[in-house]
Amino acid sequence: MTNKTKQTSQDPHPFATKVGAKAARKLKAKRNATPGVWFGLGMMGLIGWSVVVPTLLGTALGLWLDQRYPGGRSWTLALLVAGLTLGCFNAWYWVVKEDQAMRNEQEDNDE
Repeated sequence: MTNKTKQTSQDPHPFATKVGAKAARKLKAKRNATPGVWFGLGMMGLIGWSVVVPTLLGTALGLWLDQRYPGGRSWTLALLVAGLTLGCFNAWYWVVKEDQAMRNEQEDNDE
């Protein structure tokens, strides 16, 4: 028995099954519309603000500390770097979270 005969004996209409599966995926994709350009721009804005806000807060706190407690160390520079680092980790968290959500959605669509 050849491979083609085995496939035919298992599924009498393999082409119809493939077409049906593709049609079902298209209908599911229409129901769960993919995010558009505005979603992407919004996500870029969210990631940008997640970096900017901690950086600005660290800088403001550093300026306040430098005015209150002048000394040889620059609190502004140290807290600016700390805020930037915290913001980058925050942005990384959001990107990983969205990537995982997209992967989960893709797996759901494939089933």
